[in-house]
Amino acid sequence: MPRKPEAARPGAALHGTARQPRRARRMPAAQAAAFIRALAEANPVPRTELDYHDPFTLLVAVVLSAQATDAAVNRCTPGLFAAAPDPAAMVALGEARVAGHIRRIGLWQAKARNVVALSRLLLERHGGQVPGEREALEALPGVGRKTANVVLNVAFGQDTMAVDTHIFRIGNRTGLAPGRTPREVEDGLVERCPAPPCCGTRITG
Repeated sequence: MPRKPEAARPGAALHGTARQPRRARRMPAAQAAAFIRALAEANPVPRTELDYHDPFTLLVAVVLSAQATDAAVNRCTPGLFAAAPDPAAMVALGEARVAGHIRRIGLWQAKARNVVALSRLLLERHGGQVPGEREALEALPGVGRKTANVVLNVAFGQDTMAVDTHIFRIGNRTGLAPGRTPREVEDGLVERCPAPPCCGTRITG
């Protein structure tokens, strides 16, 4: 007999899901401005929760944070960064020993490969420095648009907006920046959230 479709969870029709959240009507401009002011007053100096020392350690921490909490990443990175504070040291450490530092977070095997591979490419293509250009960042293993946005904003002060699952849902459910894809929500948030005049950067996660 064919399987019956699974019953929808209570509230799913009302609130949607993480991948397909309920989209509210676009918030009026005046309401959106008040909403953004309230957020800015509650958190006037937003910063990433990830621990890092420089653009390289920030990049590695953000790559490690995919499908993991910032707190979990912060428990792993002190030992990793002590052993490998720069790309050359990370390549010398190698996948197996990088993996030994990050086994407590999800997808640790793939992340260990990516961290060593991106470190090698930083040495080969960028003189061991983290580039401040989106195209160059997104060419690195394990780095997508969201990761690049965080690095560009936090390390280089560029006017970007990182959209993860939580921001995607908030943008849709509040109507601040409704969109069918993370990129649509990102573009809507960049349009509606003015960069603070003090530093030219936005909250990125």
